[in-house]
Amino acid sequence: MNSNVIRTALAGTALALTAAAAHAAAPARAFDLPPSADLRYAIKAEQKGLALDGEATVKWRAGGGKYTLSSESRASILGKINENRSEGQVDENGLAPEKFTEKRFRKDPYGVTFDRDSRTIRFTEGKLSYPINGGEQDRASVPWQLSAMARGMPGKFVAGSEWRMFVAGRRDAEAWVFKVARAEKLRTPMGQLDAVHLVKAPSSGSKEQQIDIWLAPAHEWYPVKVRFSDHDGDDVVEQVIAKITRR
Repeated sequence: MNSNVIRTALAGTALALTAAAAHAAAPARAFDLPPSADLRYAIKAEQKGLALDGEATVKWRAGGGKYTLSSESRASILGKINENRSEGQVDENGLAPEKFTEKRFRKDPYGVTFDRDSRTIRFTEGKLSYPINGGEQDRASVPWQLSAMARGMPGKFVAGSEWRMFVAGRRDAEAWVFKVARAEKLRTPMGQLDAVHLVKAPSSGSKEQQIDIWLAPAHEWYPVKVRFSDHDGDDVVEQVIAKITRR
């Protein structure tokens, strides 16, 4: 076997082992799932210096101990730039994903399986796997898990508080830490909204996205604004709530 291949394999194994070692079951936290709804967002995106407008739709359903979450984003000129789906159960930790799929603009689709029988997270890309200890999320479920936690513990989502999750991405998983920045007033197509701003900054040396999420307490703590920023600043996607329809 080529020495470069061996080194790559060993590096991947070491990465998985390091993440798994740092990954512990989520502490017991109160949660209250937000009501089922369809949400429509206005999008402003910057892709390699090209400014674009668009729209995103999110369908959130929860009930009977299960949830489904699907979203689709479209930008002018480019058309569909992202679509994803997360589905699973609801357990003592909140959302418990079983399957996540995503297709990004000009990238191949990928999937993540949370095998509850073998208690293992697996990826369609790569051979890494991680144990399921409780509380793990995928990239789509994260804002809704935060929403559920904020609804269950509104008095604890104050400036400076931190919320840690173990999140599965395209090929691997890692701990994400969201910090509550401050309460803000947002201008949206629905009018001015009071929102709690949470920030997930990339870890030192990481090429992961920075993610900003705004939750609106007066609107069931739904995520009313989300911004994704690539590490190099070339790609930014910001979506702001335009309409909420309860289901």
